[in-house]
Amino acid sequence: MAQNLAQKILSSHLVAGELEPGTEIGVRIDQTLTQDATGTMAYLQFEALGVDRVKTELSVSYVDHNMLQSDFRNADDHRFLQSVAAKYGIYFSRPGNGVCHQVHLERFARPGKTLLGSDSHTPTAGGLGMIAMGAGGLDVAVAMAGGAFYLPCPRIVGVKLTGSLPDWVSAKDVILALLRRLTVKGGVGKIMEYFGPGVKALDIPSRATITNMGAELGATTSIFPADSVSSRFLEAQERPQDFVGIAADPEAAYDEVIELDLGSLEPLVAQPHMPDKVVPVTELKGQKIDQVCVGSCTNSSFRDMHMLAALLKGKHIADNVNLTVSPGSKQVLAMMAEDGSLYDIVTAGARVLEAACGPCIGMGQAPPSGAVSVRTFNRNFEGRSGTRDAQVYLASPEVAAACALAGEFSDPRSLGDYPVIEYPDRYLVDDSGIIKPPPPGTEVEILRGPNIVPLQLKEPLQEDVRGKVLLKVGDDITTDHIMPAGTRVLPYRSNIPKISEFVYEGVDAEFASRAQAEGGGFIVGGENYGQGSSREHAGLAPSFLGIKAKIVKSYARIHRANLINFGIIPLMLADPRDYETLEQGNELVIPDVRNQLKSGEKVLVKDLTNGNNIECKHDLSDREVEIVLAGGKLNFARQEMAG
Repeated sequence: MAQNLAQKILSSHLVAGELEPGTEIGVRIDQTLTQDATGTMAYLQFEALGVDRVKTELSVSYVDHNMLQSDFRNADDHRFLQSVAAKYGIYFSRPGNGVCHQVHLERFARPGKTLLGSDSHTPTAGGLGMIAMGAGGLDVAVAMAGGAFYLPCPRIVGVKLTGSLPDWVSAKDVILALLRRLTVKGGVGKIMEYFGPGVKALDIPSRATITNMGAELGATTSIFPADSVSSRFLEAQERPQDFVGIAADPEAAYDEVIELDLGSLEPLVAQPHMPDKVVPVTELKGQKIDQVCVGSCTNSSFRDMHMLAALLKGKHIADNVNLTVSPGSKQVLAMMAEDGSLYDIVTAGARVLEAACGPCIGMGQAPPSGAVSVRTFNRNFEGRSGTRDAQVYLASPEVAAACALAGEFSDPRSLGDYPVIEYPDRYLVDDSGIIKPPPPGTEVEILRGPNIVPLQLKEPLQEDVRGKVLLKVGDDITTDHIMPAGTRVLPYRSNIPKISEFVYEGVDAEFASRAQAEGGGFIVGGENYGQGSSREHAGLAPSFLGIKAKIVKSYARIHRANLINFGIIPLMLADPRDYETLEQGNELVIPDVRNQLKSGEKVLVKDLTNGNNIECKHDLSDREVEIVLAGGKLNFARQEMAG
């Protein structure tokens, strides 16, 4: 029977379930990646599983998010990560070696394999024909220990690309066009598989940009076939042995097909404060800009950096603009230094930052009050930049360059002839920034700083769950809302009691103290609750504060999984109109909750404040029910491994 590309890879890695959309499947994981904002906790969880070495084909620990070492905390965590990697057989990518997704694409991604990463933009590697998925750190820890990754079987959406991109239009405009059409909810429960004659017109960095921002669609992952373009990229990276040609069968079917003519696209921009608020840049022409940031895992490749350099060469940015540039990897930065493109960027007035996530994760370069910032990043959620009232727009490197030069929104098509980026026959390969683990049996001491607090296991679920509605929020709540990042918060990623003080800080500054005073309770929310970053602290920290259940209209995939992992019951309203009756301060009880969860999808919640019975539902598999009853996945996994 003909299979599409996603079905081929999933079926060859299937260890549980059937490929029927919506049913639970278990998938064998070949590779994992972590980054420092999530990795410290993931490795603490891996240690708690009691496994002596990773069981995957390859696991890599990257340091790319929190590079500022203003005191001992980040430096201690980086040292901890390096020592853990050495002990358990994990490759360690040092600070300064680059952004995890860019480096993984360059040095480790392999067509036909599976990759699980504790970062929502792990699907970047889908640009090289991988099933690459983001997940919470605990899911990654279990995969490193040899366990399968469980998820609802996605629907496969075929995105048929035709034509080729016009001058001044690039991959960022492709994914922005899809976001405009489908919205940030449009990919939930789906894999976006690209096929058609237009695929050949896209190089690997462009494909990776598109798969990277599939996360903003809410997609499980996105994937391109591995073809001659992929082969040339791997050859240039001195990895020809890693190439495997893989594509959908000619007669393969999809659950849904979307057609996109690349030739019909124009330069686009996503407006504040959501990646799907997309308009042509021409609609914004003339509006003043204060800051431009080029980089992030979406647009920091050799291609994007050299496009920026070509557009800035011999020119200077506008006096009112502050331009920062973050190359994606040491490889990209070194090649820019070697060929002179770095000179062109610096002399044009740009500030060059190190090869790291930087401003994208709120680590520096916060805009001025009320400023307009144009960024080649993947998210523009309110406050994510570090400035609550900043207006952040998302755009391609071409649009960003035009804006930086003009000091206002400007159509890049006004810049003249479109530069042609020449790709090297050989990239500069220097893996000295990647430390290989020593052989098994080597004595390694794990180095722990005082900010690394031991994990606290949660108790099994009680028979009755009761408490107050501690907070009521609306639609499209992001994990940035729930668990902020940035320079104040990220240093506490390995200190759950401390980081829990920041939960929902930007929405309700009193939330954490109220939750502690009440001994926990409930949160009520709207549609697409928990979209955005994979950060498991958005589940772990509320669990520490005693949140027992969340009652919403619908969930984003990764956050739902993280709630289950940390013993929080993810309930949905059977009738969305009941959302209006559930007010902050109402006292709720879920009687006989253990039996209710085991008996079926319906769960009765009693609102003791107004006397209502609220009918809720859950979509937990039998395995997920057992995880919640056990008090979370760590307890469940330990029991499984012990048994």
